[in-house]
Amino acid sequence: MASKKSTWPVFQYDDCKDTITLLHQWTQIVGKVRLKKSPWQNHSWHVSLYVDHQGLTTGNIPYENGLFEIMFDFNHHELKIKTSSGTRDRFPLGGQTVASFYEMLMEKLKFLGIAVKIHGKPNEIHGAIPFLKNTKRIPYQANQAQTFWKVLVQTQNVFINFRSKFTGKHSPIHFFWGSFDLAYTRFSGRKAPDFQGEMPNMPLKVMQEAYSHEVCSFGFWPGSVAFPTPVFYAYIYPNDPEFKNQKILPSESFWNEEMGEFMLKYMDVQNSENPPEKLKLFLQSSYEAACKVSKWDRKSLDCDFSYLEKK
Repeated sequence: MASKKSTWPVFQYDDCKDTITLLHQWTQIVGKVRLKKSPWQNHSWHVSLYVDHQGLTTGNIPYENGLFEIMFDFNHHELKIKTSSGTRDRFPLGGQTVASFYEMLMEKLKFLGIAVKIHGKPNEIHGAIPFLKNTKRIPYQANQAQTFWKVLVQTQNVFINFRSKFTGKHSPIHFFWGSFDLAYTRFSGRKAPDFQGEMPNMPLKVMQEAYSHEVCSFGFWPGSVAFPTPVFYAYIYPNDPEFKNQKILPSESFWNEEMGEFMLKYMDVQNSENPPEKLKLFLQSSYEAACKVSKWDRKSLDCDFSYLEKK
C-alpha cells in the first residue's frame, strides 16, 4: 500500500519559477476578464479562479448571450473557452508569451461573441509590464505547471475538510491571481478598522472593501524571486501584537515578521508521514490562536456535521 505522502508532489520554486512567472501573468489576464464581466461581490470574490479536475477555471461568467467559462487545462495544456450557446474554442499554452496569450484570448473571445476590454497592466506585481508589451520568451514547462496544479488539488482537499468545521461567514476556496495564492478566509462577523496598507497597482478602496471585516485567512503560496520558498500561511486582520507570540503547530511552523503571518513550508508537509493531518494541524492551531487573541465567539462559529455522514 502506497504511503500517503506519495500523492503530494515534490515542489520547489526554483525548479519552476519561469512557468510560475508565466502562469501569474496569464491568470491575471483571464481573471481580469471575469472581473470585467461580473457584478462586484463582497471582498472581491468575483475576481478569483477555482481549482478543478483539470486545472484552474473562472467558473460561470455572465455575458450578453448567456454564460461562458475559461479554463486552464493542465492535463492537455490548453486554454479552453466554453459558452452556454454550445460554442467553444481553445489554444495551446506552450509557445505563448504574455503578449501572444493576451492577443489570442481576446481574439477567441471576440470570435465567440464575448465583448470585453480589460485593464492591460498586471496588479500586485512590482514594476509590472503591460501585457501587450511583455514579449519576452519564457519557456512553459508542462510538467511543472501540472505539478503546481497537483499541489493546489491536494491543498484544496485539506481546505475543504477544514472549511466544513465553520458555520460563520467564510469564503469559497479560491485562487487569487493578483497575489497568486490559493486562499480561504473566515470572518468573525465584526467590522474592522479601515485598511491602510499598500499593494502595487491596487486601489486603496478595493483593499479597504476586501478587509472591511475581521478575518482569519489561510492559504498556499508558491513563493517568489524574493522569497523562493513555497509555504502555507495564516494571518489575521486586524493584526494583534499577541498573535505572533502564540504557539502554532506543528513544530516546524514559524512567524514571518516581514509578512506578518505564520508560515509552514510546503516541503515540511510534503515530507511528513501524513501531509493532510500535518496541514490540518497548522490550520486549526492558527485558527484557535486567532480566536484567542481576537476574542472570537467560537461557540457560535464552530460546527461539526460529521454525524450526518454516518450511514
